[in-house]
Amino acid sequence: MAKSIIIAPIKNKVKILPDAPGVYKYFDKEGKILYIGKAKSLKKRVSSYFNKKQHENGKTRILVSKIWDVNITVVPTEMDALLLENSLIKEFQPKYNINLKDDKSFPLIKITKERFPKIFPVRNPKKDGSTYFGPYSNIRLMKIVLELCKQIYPTRNCTYNLSKANIEAHKFKVCLEYQIGNCKGACEGLESEEDYLESINGIKNILRGNLKEVKDHLKYKMERASADWQFEEASKYQKKLEILDKYQSRSTVVNPRISDVDVLSIAQNDKYAYINYLRISGGVIIQSKNMEMKKKMDETTEELLEIAYGDIIEDQRETTEIIVPIPLPLEGNFIVPISGDKKKLLQISYKNASLYMLEKSNQYEKLDPKIKIDRLLSAIKNDLRLTELPYHIECFDNSNIQGAFPVSACVVFRDGKPSKKDYRHFNIKTVEGPDDFASMYEALTRRYSRMVAEEQSLPQLIVIDGGKGQLSSSVKALEDLGLYGKIAIIGIAKRLEEIYYPGDSLPLYIDKKSESLRVIQFMRDEAHRFGITHHRNRRSKGTIATKLTEIKGIGQENASLLLRTFKSVAKIKKSSFEEIASVIGPAKAQLVMDHFST
Repeated sequence: MAKSIIIAPIKNKVKILPDAPGVYKYFDKEGKILYIGKAKSLKKRVSSYFNKKQHENGKTRILVSKIWDVNITVVPTEMDALLLENSLIKEFQPKYNINLKDDKSFPLIKITKERFPKIFPVRNPKKDGSTYFGPYSNIRLMKIVLELCKQIYPTRNCTYNLSKANIEAHKFKVCLEYQIGNCKGACEGLESEEDYLESINGIKNILRGNLKEVKDHLKYKMERASADWQFEEASKYQKKLEILDKYQSRSTVVNPRISDVDVLSIAQNDKYAYINYLRISGGVIIQSKNMEMKKKMDETTEELLEIAYGDIIEDQRETTEIIVPIPLPLEGNFIVPISGDKKKLLQISYKNASLYMLEKSNQYEKLDPKIKIDRLLSAIKNDLRLTELPYHIECFDNSNIQGAFPVSACVVFRDGKPSKKDYRHFNIKTVEGPDDFASMYEALTRRYSRMVAEEQSLPQLIVIDGGKGQLSSSVKALEDLGLYGKIAIIGIAKRLEEIYYPGDSLPLYIDKKSESLRVIQFMRDEAHRFGITHHRNRRSKGTIATKLTEIKGIGQENASLLLRTFKSVAKIKKSSFEEIASVIGPAKAQLVMDHFST
């Protein structure tokens, strides 16, 4: 039972995780990190832990049973996720990360310091003058990088002492690696030391992420070979460029030339601000933090960012730049990027801040439904440019068939939800023929003149189903009642979901994915449904009543009495004289009996 109590909140959080690469951290009940992992899709990877009823691995079952919370950081690519995961594991040393539990260090790529350097993976670096790249928390990815280097720049993997004297003495013979193209035969002097070191320099550039330099060098070699009519050699360089392009398209990383940079972004609603902080070193996201701030004094975005930066930056380390979304009047090199890699970093940070806000908002809304209502109404207020929260909204729609039985429907929404007990319909009395504009005028006049007379609270917003014409008639009704300006009113046109405002010829287009538009559409559809239902009922009763009023001497009142009693004309026909007389009297009953007997 305890297990389900722990996992339930996580399952709710998993529903809003993005289908994007990133790093996830699992926490126990005390807030201690249990496990750090990376994923190509955070949503799929994290949900896989909780969708299985039974995990095959016993350690995984134990881990899942202890998970109390999950935190994520979104990054642009799987490679970025790998690098961030590596950094976080080193920092926090989680109990359930396999590499660290087995007391193994992360592997690195080593380039030896010798005349013809070798390149291979190691776990324990030594101070022997060699160059190391990494560490790599994903061994498979490290092997992919090594294979890429091998394909573009073949190097030796033998243990021969390739001194100048040994090579000149012909002490060594080429091996199978040379025959299959993995080595250029430096042991027999088939590759010069200068060319070999040029390849090593290219490998270093690949490992540093300087792919542009590698590509430029290969292009130069290809063009030079082609100019010298060495087309076979040029073709080899072209294939290497294709391999590099394919690799780069799969593993784009943050520009490695961006170093010692902080990134700060903010997402906010009316009550809370959510800050994300990223620290960049050597082109790698090495740290990510989120902060929630409750607004108290209508603080500006500038003030919130200043407070957050002072709280997040615990150590006063020097940074070359602090990337922010707006200018800040603080000491330091704060920049607001317009485009390029730094703008991309800001977008990554903002995405994390937005996801953190969504996560927190969902948590609060489950605890207090009023928070969800306020958020929804705030969205409507902002999207429709209202001056107050629309706790009470009313929507009107007309229904008629060629002017017959015209009706107008009014549906009422309170706190963003239908209040069906407050729905009203109006049988239009003053309009002859199909006239939507006049029908709308009558409906609003009758509705709000009564509400004013009875001192009822008026809505904050009126929605008219229709374009400029219906809206103008509705505005005229409010003006004649002295209510225009006291109630906000808009029209919604069906074709393109355009929002019209009084006196404005240009419509407003709300984002099709907006909650505000969905509420307005639902309201409009509900008004149409309610109006059509009433119109059909009225038309049906009107048609039946007409058959009775055709009887000379039977008026509308008597026809209605008969229909309420017998429910249909067919049952009236089958009824006895005494049964009909008991409802409308013997004289009228005789008229009915005579009519249906002929």
